Amino acid sequence: MTVEGLEPCTPEPGTFAVDGRDGRVGRVMGRVGPYVQLRPPGGGAEWDCPPDAVHPASPGLVLRARVTEINREGQLPR
Repeated sequence: MTVEGLEPCTPEPGTFAVDGRDGRVGRVMGRVGPYVQLRPPGGGAEWDCPPDAVHPASPGLVLRARVTEINREGQLPR
């Protein structure tokens, strides 16, 4: 929800957020035009999300996302 005349609150780059449209969790990479760019934990293609649909991830979702990233980093090259 936004207050009239104020821009929605965008989580800081580097933090995790949830795309409220479909529940995906991503690391906030920044803004491009009117959109917030999110990247899946562990890497992958970024996606654009309207700022009014982005909200900070809960501590449990952040923990799960960090574990995904750490596991991905620990994989040996094939």
